Amino acid sequence: MDPEFWHRRWREGRIGFHQDGVTPLLREFWPALGLPRGSRVFVPLAGKSLDLAWLAAQGHRVLGVELSPLAVRQFFAEHGLAPEERVSRHGRHFRAGDIELVCGDVFDLDAEALADCAAVYDRAALIALPPPLRRRYAREPYARLPAGCRGLLVALEYPQHEKAGPPFSVPEDEVRALFGRDWDVATLARREILAQQPGFAAEGVSALATAAYRLARKA
Repeated sequence: MDPEFWHRRWREGRIGFHQDGVTPLLREFWPALGLPRGSRVFVPLAGKSLDLAWLAAQGHRVLGVELSPLAVRQFFAEHGLAPEERVSRHGRHFRAGDIELVCGDVFDLDAEALADCAAVYDRAALIALPPPLRRRYAREPYARLPAGCRGLLVALEYPQHEKAGPPFSVPEDEVRALFGRDWDVATLARREILAQQPGFAAEGVSALATAAYRLARKA
């Protein structure tokens, strides 16, 4: 998927993937990860998600990565924050309080950049990528997270032939195939949500579920 696809979506305001509230599965299952206050949480393809502010409010240091500078600037503006800026080999960094967003490509982050991340929260990244990039994503950014890292992954499941992604359907067997070698994967919940997503129904999708997984990086 060409980065220009996402830049165009943000320029045109076609960001139906952005939620106007905190993800319910995040509220429900994040406490089970048992992370101490001050832990650094990696959020790939962060957009301007309200989940970032929620994680910071739990006492975490948040490291988000987002390709679109519009998304990054809108996040801070909408929260009334004036971030400090700096440039590194990973991109342009924006930081205010406990929230740091890197405007850059998630695949460019190396193990050094992620070395102190105690957790990863993924609601919008995996499902935004087509199959070849999903495999690369699991082999590269996820593989660079340190041993002992914990995570919450939220995915969607629907008949892929009924809709062209993104977001893509990523069923449980694929989640386990992608991450099972390096991560312990536990299914936390699977919820039918088609009734709450009229846009999918309007496109002819006959069934839609969201699934949450707890991840734990193996030694």
